[in-house]
Amino acid sequence: MRLLPLALSAFFVCGMSHTAFATSASTAAIDSGDTAWILTATALVLMMTLPGLALFYAGLVQAKNVVSVLMHHFALACLLSILWVVAGYSLAFSGDGAWVGDLGNLFMTGLGFDNAAGSIPESVFAAFQMTFAIITPALIIGAYVERMKFAAILWFSALWLLVVYAPVTHWVWGGGVMATWGVMDFAGGIVVHATAGSAALVCALVVGKRRNFPQSLHPPHSPILTMIGASMLWIGWFGFNGGSALAAGNGAGMALLVTHVAAATAALVWMVIEWVRFGRPSLVGIVTGMVAGLATVTPASGFIGVPGGLILGLAGGAACYIAVEILRVRMKIDDSLDVFAVHGVGGIFGSLLVAWLALPAFGGLGLADGVSATNQFGVQLLSVAITIGWTVIASYVILRAISLVIGLRVDQQDEIEGLDLSQHGERGYHTN
Repeated sequence: MRLLPLALSAFFVCGMSHTAFATSASTAAIDSGDTAWILTATALVLMMTLPGLALFYAGLVQAKNVVSVLMHHFALACLLSILWVVAGYSLAFSGDGAWVGDLGNLFMTGLGFDNAAGSIPESVFAAFQMTFAIITPALIIGAYVERMKFAAILWFSALWLLVVYAPVTHWVWGGGVMATWGVMDFAGGIVVHATAGSAALVCALVVGKRRNFPQSLHPPHSPILTMIGASMLWIGWFGFNGGSALAAGNGAGMALLVTHVAAATAALVWMVIEWVRFGRPSLVGIVTGMVAGLATVTPASGFIGVPGGLILGLAGGAACYIAVEILRVRMKIDDSLDVFAVHGVGGIFGSLLVAWLALPAFGGLGLADGVSATNQFGVQLLSVAITIGWTVIASYVILRAISLVIGLRVDQQDEIEGLDLSQHGERGYHTN
């Protein structure tokens, strides 16, 4: 959907590949305002990973693992950027195949100075998409912190980008099968959050629990770092959702507004639940609720109005809190930083509810001509189910293959010592 113009009718023109779109738009004038906004949005989305998500996760782990978490994010940002140039962009946005793009644009050899994607240069579009390809595998880091080998993380993330992320991106945004169905995913509820969330759950189960989980879990070593990272995520998400309009106009403005409303609402929901249950609200809790609201509103942000943002904030905050309780407390699954419960559940929830919240009755743009909310929900549900199914299968196979070659987990003594020293030979903090 992000390849489409802002006009309502264009939101539902499906099946257009990025290659066809760029070619047809190559003679159109580049709009300097649109270009300036997407350049800014690209920087904002990269800031979400570096340093936003890195600090958010780093504050949640033990002090002896803080360097390892920061290293994971920085190294993946570098590795995935190169892979996106080499093959990821081509697999996602080249060709007219239903299930995957082709290799006709390896190393971005087909990207020239004069290529356009709508009213912006294709180079800007490719860079904007690159930042999404960086943060999606980076989200999965939260599932295996404090126990997975650094080399295994690099191999898993690289293969996952090419086998899972790029094909799913093609299905939804690159003119693939789900685009032809008319799926609605404005900024990544399916492409980003459903894939990262379900992959995180697989990682948690395959890699296994941390030592002595859950009996002797340590509290987050620095809620301060987590809050700073969360704040950067919140700001960066304006580029994530607002930038997905690919233009500086009404669509970007409304997407930004509903994104903020949903985040604030979900944060308050989480805070109130904790306050009622435990007698006091926590900083980690309120910022986690904020992220839940952002994940939930992401797929719908370009299709809904302010009432929809409020509803998604309420629903996302409550649903994700309940998911954390079920997975971590009752099922005792060590998805360490609640990636599936927050990002997966939030993204899936928003991807399904958009079928109704996009209706004018809720202040939304409406659905395509002749499409009912029930029919649209069917498309959303089928798209989510296929995406999760493929992500689970592919993630499991990749992890098993890596485990046979180099292994997934660090040694028990290294886990006790902490990954900062055992994997990287550095400490996050030094005391006299």
